[in-house]
Amino acid sequence: MRITLRPLLLAGLVALPLGAAHAQSNTPAPGGAEAPAAATPVRVAIHVDENDPARMTMALNNAANIEAYYAEQGQEVEIEIVTYGPGLHMLRADTSPVADRIATMSLEYPDMVFSACENTIAGMERQSGETVSLIDEAVKVPSGAVRLIELQNEGWAYLRP
Repeated sequence: MRITLRPLLLAGLVALPLGAAHAQSNTPAPGGAEAPAAATPVRVAIHVDENDPARMTMALNNAANIEAYYAEQGQEVEIEIVTYGPGLHMLRADTSPVADRIATMSLEYPDMVFSACENTIAGMERQSGETVSLIDEAVKVPSGAVRLIELQNEGWAYLRP
């Protein structure tokens, strides 16, 4: 009697990826036990490139809601709001319609970062002939667009409200 191994080998190759996918999922383990929580924090980059108070408020609402959701889950979260172009007004000391809320949120969520594009700052200063002042919570990054690319390359989720 001759036994062929090809069907068994093929069945094993198909089952292996399915088993691996289950092992990496967040679904309960066999027997109803919960899979362990991820050790790495959830990381979210939020993109603001419009001088629109409603859009800025939505970005801050999204950030607060994300923080609250993951805190309830017992999961650490890191959020970076990246501004450039007209969205830089969100972080300008003289024009931000949300400066007070950012000040409050930065105290409530000390790991939240508010990034301001230096390319945009330089362009605004050339155009106006005046120095652009940022709110205290802002940190400068060389390029807002490049910063978003870097964060996504590091595995951060991307959100544009």
